[in-house]
Amino acid sequence: MKQRIAKFGIGDIVRHKVFPFRGVVFDVDPEFANTEEWWNAIPPEIRPSKDQPFYHLLAENDESEYVAYVSEQNLEHDQSGQPLRNPQVQQIFVQEGAGHYKPRMNFAH
Repeated sequence: MKQRIAKFGIGDIVRHKVFPFRGVVFDVDPEFANTEEWWNAIPPEIRPSKDQPFYHLLAENDESEYVAYVSEQNLEHDQSGQPLRNPQVQQIFVQEGAGHYKPRMNFAH
């Protein structure tokens, strides 16, 4: 297996390149680690490769807040400087400047 270095880390604020949502990274898988059912639900023409980092996000769009699982190829750093409104963000993280949060001590490993 080829070793990969994740482009984003815990606490980074990211934006999806295709769909209109953004969020903060709270976990990273070095390669795809979700179910085959989830994988097969992605249309083949936009299905990303499994051999790249995948990120767990506390995500939000204009309508709701949720948890998302996104491949590295579909993410970029969020440059908006806008705070995230997902209530779980404040439970787990403390803002540490524009574009990044750090885990609260009671949630850190």
